[in-house]
Amino acid sequence: MSEELLDEEIIYDLADLFKVFSDSTRIRILVALFEGELCVGDIAQRLEISQTAISHQLRILKQNHLIKYRRNGKSMIYSLADEHVKTIIDCATEHVEE
Repeated sequence: MSEELLDEEIIYDLADLFKVFSDSTRIRILVALFEGELCVGDIAQRLEISQTAISHQLRILKQNHLIKYRRNGKSMIYSLADEHVKTIIDCATEHVEE
């Protein structure tokens, strides 16, 4: 697909999306969610990062529609927004490993 086929707004949106993927903590969170739903505490424990730091990154991922959440009692349970998120990371990983 050539650049002239992409609308300017789409180009800016793509650039913003790739900015979200530029943080290693956010990538680690997304990869942790490959296995399924997790709460903040579980993510923090797996990544050995504070819950505050995880919550901050989750907010960014939610704002960019890469994850979704549901309430379970007092807890928020997070998961990937859709299969596209995993596909993006899988494709990027394959590219990096070449």
